[in-house]
Amino acid sequence: MDSWIVPLVIVLTLLLAWKFAGSYRSPKQLQAIAEALRGGASLVDVRTEMEFASGHLPGAINMPVGSLQPGRLGDKGTPVVVYCASGSRSAHAARTLRKAGFTVLDLGPMLNGSKVQQQAS
Repeated sequence: MDSWIVPLVIVLTLLLAWKFAGSYRSPKQLQAIAEALRGGASLVDVRTEMEFASGHLPGAINMPVGSLQPGRLGDKGTPVVVYCASGSRSAHAARTLRKAGFTVLDLGPMLNGSKVQQQAS
């Protein structure tokens, strides 16, 4: 076996583990998100328009991370829940919206939406 394959596999494994860890939301975090949504928080999908059109969480509005318009979200006193496909864009959107004065909960990947729905049940 070539000497570069083992280090490459290790690096790829570490990158995947880092990516997975970044998308994890604890039950406590998911509960807080579910409560915020029940309380009227805005649900914002920060994926592209094409991704949004292919499917999104119920009640979500689309505001791609590259063209975030905090003014469209209304009152800064209303919490905002953001999500995307993998969690990277939602993390960026959360930072941007927090800087604009919003209270933001980062759902991370859209797949976590089903976990929030379970928390709401």
